[in-house]
Amino acid sequence: MRKVAIVACSNGLESYKRKQMEDLQRVFENMGLHPVFSPFLYAGETDVRSAGAKERAAVLMKFYQDEEITDIFDISGGDVAVEIVPYIDFDVIAKSKARFWGYSDLTTIINAIYTKTGKVSNLFQVRNLVRKCGKEQVERFQDYFHGGTQLLDVSYELVRGTKISGTLVGGNARCLLKLAGSPFFPDTKDKVLFLEGLSGTVPQLVTFFSQLKIIGVWDKVSGVVLGTFTEMEKKNCSPTAAELILEMTDASLPVAVTKEVGHGADAKCLLMGEEIIIE
Repeated sequence: MRKVAIVACSNGLESYKRKQMEDLQRVFENMGLHPVFSPFLYAGETDVRSAGAKERAAVLMKFYQDEEITDIFDISGGDVAVEIVPYIDFDVIAKSKARFWGYSDLTTIINAIYTKTGKVSNLFQVRNLVRKCGKEQVERFQDYFHGGTQLLDVSYELVRGTKISGTLVGGNARCLLKLAGSPFFPDTKDKVLFLEGLSGTVPQLVTFFSQLKIIGVWDKVSGVVLGTFTEMEKKNCSPTAAELILEMTDASLPVAVTKEVGHGADAKCLLMGEEIIIE
C-alpha cells in the first residue's frame, strides 16, 4: 500500500471530527493508501492548537524524512499554521519526494515551500473526500493517483485579456498576506497569482487587494486568477471580487475567474508552483 501522512499544521480539529478522520482512513485504505496520522490533530480544551509550534513542525519534518511517504495531507485550517514556518527545515523538504497538500491557512506553508525549495504543492483539502460531495471527490482523487486529471481539470473564464501564463503562486488571500515582508513570501515577478477566500466581504477584500498593491504585487504578476470567495458570494456582495481586481489593477493585467477552486466541498485542486496557461 502507498504510504501517506495526515497532519494538522494549523488549528486542531474539534473533537467531534474524530469520526470524520475514521471515515477518511477507511476511504484511503479502500484506495490502497496507508495513512499514518500525526499525534497532533485535535485542538486542546482552551487552545485551538493541537501542540506547540516546534512540536507540530517536528512531526511534519518526521514525515518528510520517511522515504516511504509520498504525500502529506494537512486536514486543518484556521489561523496558526504560520507559527510553524520558522521551525521547518526546508533543506529536508527539498530532498524529499513527498508532496504537501492543504488549503486555506496552509497557504502559508505551501508558499513557503515553493519560495524556499521551488517544489510544487497541491491546493486541496483532503477532508472533501468525506464531505457532502465525497463520492465525486473520491472518484477524482482515485483518478489522480492513477495518473488521471479529473481532480485538476479546472474551468476558467477570462474577464480581462486573452491569455494568462506563468508559475502559479498564492492561495487564500488573507493567509497569503501573513507572509508579507518575510523571506517566505513568494517572488511574484512574472507569476500568476491565485486568490480565494472563505470569510470577509467588500471591506476585507479591499484591504487585502490594497495591501497587495502597496507591496508592489500588481505591478509584478503576469496575471491574476480568482477562485471562490464564499461569504462574498453567499451575501451577493457588490462590487464582486473580480470587479474589485479590475478596479484596482492596470488595464493591461489579464484576469480570470473560476468557480471550481476554493472552500467548497466540491472544489478541485490546483498545483501551486507549477506552470499554468489559460487562454
